[in-house]
Amino acid sequence: MTGYLAQPHGGPDGGSVRGYLLHRAKPHIPPWLGWAGTGLAGALGHWRWPDNAAAGVGLTLASVALTGATWLMGKSTTKQRRIHSAVTVAAGSAWVTAACLAGPTAGPIDDLYLMGGPVVALSWNVRMTLRHNPEGASGSSDGGLLEKVGLARAQIGQAKVEPNRVTAPLALEPGEQTNDDVSKALARIASALDLPKSAVRYSPDPDSERRGDLVIVPEDMLAAVVDWEGPSNLGGSIAEPLVIGRYDDGAPLQLWLPGDPETKRNSTHLLIAGGTGSGKGETALNLLSEILSRRDVIVWFSDPKAFQDFAPLRPGLDWGVEGGTDTEVMVEAVKAVIPARTRWLGAHGYRQWVPAAAETQNDPEHSCRPGGQTCGCPGMPFLVSWFEEAANTLRSLGDDAFTGIAQEARSAGISLVVSLQRPSYDQMSTSTRASLPSVIALGCDPRDEGFSLPESVLDAGAHPGAWGNRRPGYCYVVSPGIDEGRYPSPGRTLAFPARAVKTMELLATWAQRNGAHADPITADAASGVAGRAYAGRPAPDGTVQSAALRAVEEGDEMDHGGLLVDPEDAGIDPEAELPGSQEGDDAPIFGQDTGRKPSPEEARRLFADALAEFEAAGQMVVGPKDFMDWCDRHKLSRPWVSERLKEAAMAGRLEATNTTGRWRIVPALTAA
Repeated sequence: MTGYLAQPHGGPDGGSVRGYLLHRAKPHIPPWLGWAGTGLAGALGHWRWPDNAAAGVGLTLASVALTGATWLMGKSTTKQRRIHSAVTVAAGSAWVTAACLAGPTAGPIDDLYLMGGPVVALSWNVRMTLRHNPEGASGSSDGGLLEKVGLARAQIGQAKVEPNRVTAPLALEPGEQTNDDVSKALARIASALDLPKSAVRYSPDPDSERRGDLVIVPEDMLAAVVDWEGPSNLGGSIAEPLVIGRYDDGAPLQLWLPGDPETKRNSTHLLIAGGTGSGKGETALNLLSEILSRRDVIVWFSDPKAFQDFAPLRPGLDWGVEGGTDTEVMVEAVKAVIPARTRWLGAHGYRQWVPAAAETQNDPEHSCRPGGQTCGCPGMPFLVSWFEEAANTLRSLGDDAFTGIAQEARSAGISLVVSLQRPSYDQMSTSTRASLPSVIALGCDPRDEGFSLPESVLDAGAHPGAWGNRRPGYCYVVSPGIDEGRYPSPGRTLAFPARAVKTMELLATWAQRNGAHADPITADAASGVAGRAYAGRPAPDGTVQSAALRAVEEGDEMDHGGLLVDPEDAGIDPEAELPGSQEGDDAPIFGQDTGRKPSPEEARRLFADALAEFEAAGQMVVGPKDFMDWCDRHKLSRPWVSERLKEAAMAGRLEATNTTGRWRIVPALTAA
């Protein structure tokens, strides 16, 4: 028996029974030492200050001060421990005062010492036994959980219990623990509770480095697929929340695009990021269907995949293009409408877009006329400029293609939506990424989490890399207007079954008939850049359709080396004799059989006709490669075209784009 006890319970005293008993008794000795010390202090005090009035006053004041200090220092502990400590100090100091003045054996003083002292000491022994019993179980409110995960001495407050959600305030040990310690322990907490890591989150208190809320969601309510049945608020304002799914505790998953001056919410741009198979397409359908169901918004949409997922909603768009050159035109058009819209909003007294800006301006406070007269100007709807599969556009136009839009568009009542699989810094510029404050982060490679979500949200427990493509539609949403405590809470977007196609088609028809149309300011600015490529939302019967709604080839993939001349033409004299222009050559040039080099007047006329043909076809961004067929038809060379492009730019018929070697055609009426 002795060996059995010594083996598992051996301590620092050699592993014997005596050592074990001494080891177990050590935590209970301090209260008894305090009792013995109190008796000794009373005896010595009486020997030094018998019947001394001044000493009595001093001892009484010291007793009160020591008791008060104990109460104050116990503020960070539990209420029961604070009271127990204060009562113990008050009783002990009062006995010492009485013993010093009257003597430790006078009257009932010795009896109080012999009976009351052991009771107080035993009360602390009992308290310690309840807190650390022989089986090692903790008597604290967390059942020993925090001690197991390395957060011993942290205190859990009164928990708030909701359906499938428990929120418990957490106070850490002052000077010993910080909120970062909790973030690092989340995986261990999840392990102790036998839950996935995403089910445990921590929301730090912004005003404290040692306080926050521990959130536990025991059941994954997102496992059941919920189908989309239609928009949540048909005919509402775009300023009202857009519902795209639900959180893991059943609360609606929603976000806002416009700002709200009343609640100090900023307007925002949105990034939708997720790997292949993560449900990014259905997430986009959720959001786009919500946007098109609102009465005061128009959508410009670019999709290089030829609207494979969005075809039922396409008729409801104000402008839709399929990538390539037309997307270049749309980017330039968005840039052009920003100053036009901000000028109009400022003239009508709006510091930012609000729903009232979409109404006819009959309020004297929002009139562009002086003297308080109503102007009656048509309203300006909110504009969503959406670039789906934006990696294609960024490869074509450069990684900073959206930087100017992202930095300036919010004040113009424009939200930029960018969707791509991997928002890494080799895909888009750091300036553009920093200007996209909102994100819907779906499943991804664990190494890509930092590209989608802020570090603080990842530290709080968000983990989209755990899903990959195994849980389509699972996502985290970070956006103004959402409680920051919700940022690390996973949600799931709604699913779109085959039967949803009919509902989407009806929604697109509703948008054609009842949705907003582009205001004159936006339409004129867009037409000034895009020409016939922009014609606005088609009519419900489909008889009027934008020229941009056609299949187009991908844009020029050349690596242009110069601003005005194609690199393939570098070093070639544009004034050299053209093929077929040598004397005696019978090949016709420009429809003539003269064999001579065209005069400058003929060159300008022929090139102007070519630009007019591109403009009539709706192709408003061109480069030397776009003239290949035209050159073959007229037996002209690329160097000659490069020179004519330079002349047209200097004459104001072309304008440079963000992409070197690509030019935007200035519509003929505007250029004139």
